[in-house]
Amino acid sequence: MEREKLFGKTLTELSIVTAAVGLPSYASKQIAAWLYKKDATSTDEMTDLSLKARGILAERYETGITPPSSETAGGDGTKKYLFRVLGNRFIETAFIPDRERSTVCLSVQSGCRMGCRFCMTAKQGFQGNLASGDILNQFRSIPEHQSLTNIVYMGMGEPLDNLEEVLKSLEILTSPWGYGWSPSRITVSTVGLTDRMKEYLESTRCHLAVSLHSPFDAERQAMMPVQKAHPVKEVLDIIRSHDIGRQRRVSFEYIVFKGLNDTPSHVRELARILNGIRCRINLIRFHAIPGSEYASPGLKEMEQFRDSLNAKGILATIRASRGEDISAACGLLSTLEQNKNQ
Repeated sequence: MEREKLFGKTLTELSIVTAAVGLPSYASKQIAAWLYKKDATSTDEMTDLSLKARGILAERYETGITPPSSETAGGDGTKKYLFRVLGNRFIETAFIPDRERSTVCLSVQSGCRMGCRFCMTAKQGFQGNLASGDILNQFRSIPEHQSLTNIVYMGMGEPLDNLEEVLKSLEILTSPWGYGWSPSRITVSTVGLTDRMKEYLESTRCHLAVSLHSPFDAERQAMMPVQKAHPVKEVLDIIRSHDIGRQRRVSFEYIVFKGLNDTPSHVRELARILNGIRCRINLIRFHAIPGSEYASPGLKEMEQFRDSLNAKGILATIRASRGEDISAACGLLSTLEQNKNQ
């Protein structure tokens, strides 16, 4: 019989486990401490539980910690890890060092159903949601785990399309009984699923990043089909209603496509729709993917676009391209690995 995984369970869920196997209620906090503070990899290590209790747990449960199946290192220090999930699928996890910061980029789904035209993960189609334990295992199981300073949910998949498991993972990351991280060190990215965005904002104090890519409805819809059901105007209305800029950081991710979304008219429209929102725009150079119709701009074009936005009073920065020698575009490595196994 396949054993259930303990890693990724909240304190409430661990209390259900201890009650089911006849352990005292305080044992749930002991198990949580072993999982999230002491990095236990098996129930045998939980030595403040009795030998009998550990035996009972081991019959029905395992920790569920799994190492990456492969690692690829780039010349700039960036690393990409592949993890096997959902049977024979693979997800990517990126480690990005940058001076005093060390960031891990987590995936939340195998594939994605948002259908963004410029995204390699979208080309895989949707394969399944990751459980909270699968999300956190990426954070816990990379060798750089102890040195991490920041976490971003910007890997494969749409976090708000897997909101229940994402919120569970955030609870574990930020709770005193869990990893005890400050929400100010965690950012969750979304294409803007408006109904679930409200729940996210009301459930956690973590930062928000919205994938924007164009301020014009028709143009954004051509790149991002989600625009039809969740217009960016509604996304911005929610942000304004929650006064996010006073309580947490909000940023807009903006992949720049050569000659498409970096014109003076885009600058003017961005200034108009973002007026009154305390935010920044992260300009990201497009990383080419096979069969893409889009092209990458040069550094000069990126700088001109940034400077034009800054001149309009919008804080815009160019995100340094990292990991270009190890398939920087999200989803490339996992696609290659899955193709090998078919």
